Amino acid sequence: MNSYRPDALIASDISAYLTLHQNKSLLRFITCGSVDDGKSTLIGRLLYDSKMIFEDQLASLEADSKRVGTQGQEIDFALLVDGLAAEREQGITIDVAYRFFSTEKRKFIVADTPGHEQYTRNMVTGASTADLAIILIDARKGVLTQTRRHSYLAHLLGIRHIVVAVNKMDLIGYDQAAYQAIVDDYREFAKSIGIQDFTPIPLSGFKGDNVTGPSANTPWYAGPALLEHLEQVDVEVDTDRTRPFRLPVQWVNRPNLDFRGFAGLIASGVVKPGDAVRILPSGRTTSVARIVAMDGDRDEAGAGESVTLTLADEVDCSRGDVIAAADAPPQVADQFKATIVWMDQAELLPGRAYWLKLGTQTVSVTVREPEYTIDVNTLANAPAKTLKLNDIGVAEIAADRGIVFAPYADSHDLGGFILIDKATNATVAAGMLHHALRRAQNVHWQAIEITREAHAAQKGQQARLLWFTGLSGSGKSTIANLVEKKLHAMGKHSFLLDGDNVRHGLNRDLSFTDADRVENIRRVGEVARLMTDAGLIVLTAFISPFRAEREMVRAMLPPGDFFEIFIDTPIAEAERRDPKGLYRKARAGEIANFTGISSPYEAPERPEIRIDTTKETPEAAAERIVETIMGTWSPVI
Repeated sequence: MNSYRPDALIASDISAYLTLHQNKSLLRFITCGSVDDGKSTLIGRLLYDSKMIFEDQLASLEADSKRVGTQGQEIDFALLVDGLAAEREQGITIDVAYRFFSTEKRKFIVADTPGHEQYTRNMVTGASTADLAIILIDARKGVLTQTRRHSYLAHLLGIRHIVVAVNKMDLIGYDQAAYQAIVDDYREFAKSIGIQDFTPIPLSGFKGDNVTGPSANTPWYAGPALLEHLEQVDVEVDTDRTRPFRLPVQWVNRPNLDFRGFAGLIASGVVKPGDAVRILPSGRTTSVARIVAMDGDRDEAGAGESVTLTLADEVDCSRGDVIAAADAPPQVADQFKATIVWMDQAELLPGRAYWLKLGTQTVSVTVREPEYTIDVNTLANAPAKTLKLNDIGVAEIAADRGIVFAPYADSHDLGGFILIDKATNATVAAGMLHHALRRAQNVHWQAIEITREAHAAQKGQQARLLWFTGLSGSGKSTIANLVEKKLHAMGKHSFLLDGDNVRHGLNRDLSFTDADRVENIRRVGEVARLMTDAGLIVLTAFISPFRAEREMVRAMLPPGDFFEIFIDTPIAEAERRDPKGLYRKARAGEIANFTGISSPYEAPERPEIRIDTTKETPEAAAERIVETIMGTWSPVI
């Protein structure tokens, strides 16, 4: 077996080689399907047969093939791609492996994505930038659940070109009837999810049948070999240039006082100096003065190019804004309908605040209870309270401010997003925006002339939110009540929101599941914010077990107006007190989701005030809290 060393790589011909290859089109594609359908083997065969394996790689591959026990002296092509030790030990792909190769006609980047359902999120990662998907089907097994799942996701993510590779034909004797039955079965499913066309190919990644050339073992097949199809498929690379101009700003380039440019990757359209543009979300209009690129000023730039624009006017524009064609701007909204692919072990908590990252924009959002999840086998919509790992659901999303977007069907750049857990910084979901909610377009903020500060000044105080948190029985309500009594005696205007009292009215419809606890705190936070807008000092006494929700409420208020007061009582002490008998019932299994017993409590990491009730009496704690709060107040002018 000879390794490949292109003649163009001879030192004297390097320049000619680069010139030959720099103008080739690029095709990004993924391989996906069920476990052990032969994805990694197929990619390894493509690399090998397209002569993209060098001498050191070949030697290592031959040694590894013998070490892992490949039958006979044949090469295990999967080892070219399965780079993780865990993958080689288990014989499956876990991570997304990217490989580059090139032929005389085209350059390729291929993503080998995992087949196991547990790693569906990795498949979504690989598919997010792909132009084409190869759906592998084991000829012995036919269409399986993961075949349907990956096909649905590929279609959902906007991949227009689908290849159905019926692999391991050598193991069924190249049976044409069996192959046709699989293709017919897949075609029926494909139509049900909206895939109108696909290219079926019978092949064997291990033997090389119909991979890079026609196979004598399938004389009944007259279609193209896989590599031939990949070289010829039209990926419509110019489509984005015909759409309206959009440039999400990644960076404001200010090397000196004489230059201020806005850098980013053009998502769609074409721009020229002098073109009228609109800055979103502000809506300010101006025109393009210069287009600056690595090779100097340009007369024109289009989709897929990274450039810096200078503008004719000094306008407010920063990272996350979008520069768009003035006469065809994208939409701005703060509430949306979206499809979400959940990618985290911990399930979605409706009402919890997550970071949403869309292009260069990052905003805080809450996801409402899903309308339904989608069964990829039956395509039936099932009611759902939450989303679990690998669930695909439709839900409404509300952002804390307007963002620039386009429906995912029109723009992957301005319609595709990820959700990030604020506490762990882990990516928990990927999604596609469909449209803005009508109520988001019809509801607007009403300007109010009497401000928060004016209300507080009238009362001779500063508005504050004192957020008492701690385990049940820690003494939150007792201490909060004492603090309010002291404030009242000082002539301050305050109001105490107690957890039990609120659940008798405003939140009487909520249970004690994690999702309802999140919603409980969200509602209380909104009410407390309105009360502080009225100039009041608001005290709340809630277990509020999750850090994310306490931080969500903090973010609702101006900096410095939220005081987290941690009533730090060991659970053994709280259980010893047990004033309401709740711990006893929880231990007996009579109360589900009880904080500290069957539901977690996330203690504050940096509270403004910490009270250790094993060392400090309620009266002393209340006195210290009032002194601390009073010490933070500025004189009322």
